[in-house]
Amino acid sequence: DGLKALIASPNYAAKQWVYEQYDQMVMADTVRAPGLGAGVVRVHGTTKAIAFTSDVTPRYVKANPVEGGKQAVAEAWRNLTAVGAMPLATTDNLNFGNPEKPEIMGQFVGAVKGIGQAVELLNMPIVSGNVSLYNETDGEGILPTPTIGAIGLLADLEADLIAGTARDGHVAMLIGETTGHLGQSALLAEVFNREDGDAPRVDLMAEKRNGDFIRANRALIKACTDLSDGGLALAAFEMAEAGGVGVHLDAGDTPTLFGEDQARYLVACNFDEAEALMVEAGKAGVPIETVGRFTGEGVRFGTAHAPLDELADIYRSSFEAKAT
Repeated sequence: DGLKALIASPNYAAKQWVYEQYDQMVMADTVRAPGLGAGVVRVHGTTKAIAFTSDVTPRYVKANPVEGGKQAVAEAWRNLTAVGAMPLATTDNLNFGNPEKPEIMGQFVGAVKGIGQAVELLNMPIVSGNVSLYNETDGEGILPTPTIGAIGLLADLEADLIAGTARDGHVAMLIGETTGHLGQSALLAEVFNREDGDAPRVDLMAEKRNGDFIRANRALIKACTDLSDGGLALAAFEMAEAGGVGVHLDAGDTPTLFGEDQARYLVACNFDEAEALMVEAGKAGVPIETVGRFTGEGVRFGTAHAPLDELADIYRSSFEAKAT
């Protein structure tokens, strides 16, 4: 029920109704189409490509401006990393309410502090940006929304790109530490209409270590996505839906499935590659575990089960239904 609620929300449902109305191919240089995480476009006439993404979680920034600012940069880092790109630079779009109100100015200062810490440690300098203030309706400010746009480089598209999909028999591997942080989670917001708890802590050293590990071992990875809103449950479903294959996760508890701990990735690979990843993770000091497998025609979390095609229909139709 938690997963169904998330994929039926316009915040997390598929957005193909929007992007399919526009040219997606960019002179036939589009390598990774919209809807699958970071986009990837070939530099025309070369073997290089640029990956791009934009990210922010406003409810995190409201709850904890510093951590929320860090998280926006960290998620951009992860989205670029998940396609095999080396993150290069960022642009910020700082959208806030009335800065003459102390609470709003505090959000702005805290978010900028967090963003600064993250771009410095992750070596993603801000090269441009803009600020939009006084965004209010009837005196009520918008959620603080310091959006981070970021680009990364794939120097050799054939060697660097991670763009496969999960297939029947692939092992589901989770990279990064899980504690089950549910504060300010998508599950609380969408299912229970609650804003409880603090934003998840962002360990920038863990972000860098785990991201570097993904790029260093891209040859062992068939498909990869970062974990953010919706945690492991939503990431596993999206990966399964994109590959047209079911997924079985061993865990059935809410914190493991829907917690939004940072610095995490879900990867799909065959058994031999999974073993090799375990060895390399041990050498690099990177937390890694097997969390399930991709198989069949259903989505199973612990003992709960639903047909993949039923969930995919909800995921693919909900946004258009609410927008039209």
